[in-house]
Amino acid sequence: MKKIVLTGGGTAGHVTPNIALLPALREAGYEISYIGSYNGIEKQLMNDYGIPYTGISTGKFRRYFDLKNFTDPFRVNKGFIEATKYLKKNRPDVVFSKGGFVSVPVVRAAALLGIPCIIHESDMTPGLANKLCFRVSKKICCNFPETVKMLPSSKAVLTGTPIRAELFTGDASVGKKFCGFNDDKPVIMVTGGSLGAEGVNLAVREALPKLLEKYNIVHLCGKGKLDKAYSDTPGYRQFEYIKEEMKDLFAMADVVISRAGANAICEILALKKPNILIPLPSKSSRGDQLLNAKSFEASGYSVVLEQDKLNPSLLLKTVNKVYEKREKYIASMSSAVQQDSIKAIMDLIESAAGTK
Repeated sequence: MKKIVLTGGGTAGHVTPNIALLPALREAGYEISYIGSYNGIEKQLMNDYGIPYTGISTGKFRRYFDLKNFTDPFRVNKGFIEATKYLKKNRPDVVFSKGGFVSVPVVRAAALLGIPCIIHESDMTPGLANKLCFRVSKKICCNFPETVKMLPSSKAVLTGTPIRAELFTGDASVGKKFCGFNDDKPVIMVTGGSLGAEGVNLAVREALPKLLEKYNIVHLCGKGKLDKAYSDTPGYRQFEYIKEEMKDLFAMADVVISRAGANAICEILALKKPNILIPLPSKSSRGDQLLNAKSFEASGYSVVLEQDKLNPSLLLKTVNKVYEKREKYIASMSSAVQQDSIKAIMDLIESAAGTK
């Protein structure tokens, strides 16, 4: 049986594309295993899908001063040794990496052992973890045409991001029942990713009284970010994280308010959901979400709000605008060229594994 090791972690965005590939990998006859951090979100997600999981030591490569910069190299080196030991024992045919710092020792160890590696870059500009793997990778998948120019020309492949098939099977009525929405108000879904987004959460909650006059709101606010003050607010449901019911929440949503992580916005585009993007500010990131959001806004798929300028009045005005013009945004997203990302990536995996 062919073997593949998947890797990637830190946030759900580094895991969900791997999850999307699972059915195709199983159909193609692969024995699948996963290498992630000891206790990252990827561990629980893979356990939920019954994928054998191995945790390794991880560290972060920071561009700024932090005392951990002196200790993390030892953690990374330990992770490299652990990954090498695992890969040497199990000898997979190919490694597929979705990025995040846990992936670096895995990809480098695989390359040392002569195991071909394919990596996937979701954002418009490559992240540091993936950059550290460019030289030893066989192919580099990406989402945006602009990204191709930033990658080694012989390795770059525009594939798009894999979308979980179950997201297309949602039932709006099931979603409304799950949330306890019994009226005909349109629904806003708010999501800040698996870790939540404090700035988005605050803005939405400040605007709640006015928003709830017209809309029902389901709010995925991130681990540890529930606010008990709103637990019994009619028309407002908050959850830390949703897995099984996500397809139904998407199905019932008339407008989505989201961060601008690449995987999240690609799912929004695939499902053709009118949306407002509030990217992570550049002072808190390397600016990738700002670039992702600007690309989507320029294509007519989204409206972008800057977190630093956000206030309840602006948020309410923008939600109303997007909802009223929702058919225009749906039409723009419907005209987008949707790639068969799973097939494209599977072809690369099969080729790297020597089966094509």
